[in-house]
Amino acid sequence: MDNTPKGNRLHIALLGRTNVGKSSLLNLMLGQDIAITSPVAGTTTDIVEKAMELLPLGPVLFLDTAGLDDISELSVARLNKTAKVFDRADVIILLTEADIWTDFEEAVLTESQNRTIPLLIVINKIDLREPSPDHLKFLQSKSERTLTVSCSDQSQRHNYLESLKQQLLEVAPADFIETPSLIGDLLLPGGLAVLVVPIDLEAPKGRLILPQVQTIRDALDCDAMTIVVKERELAAALANLKNPPAIVVTDSQAILKVTADVPKDIQVTTFSILFARQKSDLTVMARGAAAIDHLQQGDRILIAEACSHHALEDDIGRVKIPRWLRQYVGGDLQIDTSAGRDYPDDLKKYKLILHCGACMMNRREMLNRLRKAQEAGVAITNYGVAISFLQGVIKRSLAPFPAALYAFEKEIKDKKKGEIND
Repeated sequence: MDNTPKGNRLHIALLGRTNVGKSSLLNLMLGQDIAITSPVAGTTTDIVEKAMELLPLGPVLFLDTAGLDDISELSVARLNKTAKVFDRADVIILLTEADIWTDFEEAVLTESQNRTIPLLIVINKIDLREPSPDHLKFLQSKSERTLTVSCSDQSQRHNYLESLKQQLLEVAPADFIETPSLIGDLLLPGGLAVLVVPIDLEAPKGRLILPQVQTIRDALDCDAMTIVVKERELAAALANLKNPPAIVVTDSQAILKVTADVPKDIQVTTFSILFARQKSDLTVMARGAAAIDHLQQGDRILIAEACSHHALEDDIGRVKIPRWLRQYVGGDLQIDTSAGRDYPDDLKKYKLILHCGACMMNRREMLNRLRKAQEAGVAITNYGVAISFLQGVIKRSLAPFPAALYAFEKEIKDKKKGEIND
């Protein structure tokens, strides 16, 4: 792992009308020609992603989008993708031109305010035309943060970049500057976590998967220690330790065996549950797991994954979880799968959404998915939470997180009371 994963980067969306200079600004900030630029409207046809280290801010991901006023034959598809960037953006940079403010800019401003996404207004092409004092005053009434640039003036790149970085530092969400911990807050300095990492068909050759690597790094960042074992060696590893570990973290698929091998006075959870806590809201995911108990034959379920990958023979999301759900319900279910950013717009048709750990997404995008599910009145839970429920060990795997455990138990009790009253 040489690079920070996309999901851990500050997502900065570049929005504006066609030919306002979004791709030119991206190239200016990067100091290289990454995005294609052209006077022909509609040159950017899809969202262009570019990761960089924007020190002292840290790792960021720029999202260059199609023009808001695109009228080409493919404009509907392009604009739909541009609109969805609001689900991902931690910060929005709205590019404009001097003395021009249209309904397109106003729509971006309104949507960012509705979603409480910080917005910077950048006036481009000042080499062609300087903004009037009245226009600057007008923009200041729209946003506290306004910059002026000329993307064609490479001599000023350093000054533009320093101004942008300062603005981004001031508006970056707190949960980016202070990223919620994966495991560090569960360990004292010098504390020990045992990580159970099965090596099966889904384990990449010669390396570990992202959640495992990030958990190890988070423990090291917090001056704690880790021991990594396979599930078959767990019992022997625990027996050889002079002092018990603070916690055992396992791949969700091995949770039943691991909870059986780990003494009850040692906490146990899963990598997926750790990511549900860091990337979203574990209490919401815990409440959502209670909905599994009320599934009926024929109910429609959504399996949502953050990344697109080739499904293996015994894939966890495509094969194992659907099989366990059908076994629990005792009959067939209608199960749809979405991958990557193809998250359905219509969620009301589902009885339950099961989401992966979202290691490839940023926190804002995952929280937006939770919000959409709640607005649709659909329960949503996480792979690790759901598997722990289906294996009958959810109270053990949620025990390190009292608020989430309480939310799950309360939801179970409330649903049972509702059934009695009915």
